Amino acid sequence: MKQIFFLIAVLISICANAQFDNSSENWETLADVKYEKSQDEYGEIYVPKFGDEVQKMNGKKVSLKGFIIPFEGMFEPKHIIISSLPIAACFFCGGSGPETVAEAYLKEEVKYTAKPVTVTGRLELNDTDYDQLMYILKDAEVKID
Repeated sequence: MKQIFFLIAVLISICANAQFDNSSENWETLADVKYEKSQDEYGEIYVPKFGDEVQKMNGKKVSLKGFIIPFEGMFEPKHIIISSLPIAACFFCGGSGPETVAEAYLKEEVKYTAKPVTVTGRLELNDTDYDQLMYILKDAEVKID
């Protein structure tokens, strides 16, 4: 009987921990985006069209595990860019797509680190402001992994 209770306790612990670490799944879900050609006053642009599951995440608390991207002159302690890939393979430096990066507006300042981090915040989808990335986390917090 004690073995059954122990097994149940272990399973509950595994399930509880699994539901909090869905950051890899979130990047996979965010990859569901297509682009539609359009025009603005400067010429041709590509407007993101988010998949159904991505749209369901809009406004929800989301965790993304990745790497802080240090832009010269752009790194701000409360406004960072996180990439699902290390800097050598990120969207800006390698061959990845824009769905692999997100902006994060942080509640508290953070110092740059090359270590993996998990950023948790409220997801906003952006398909209108081309001066920002298409994924934005507001009221975000950073945990160094």
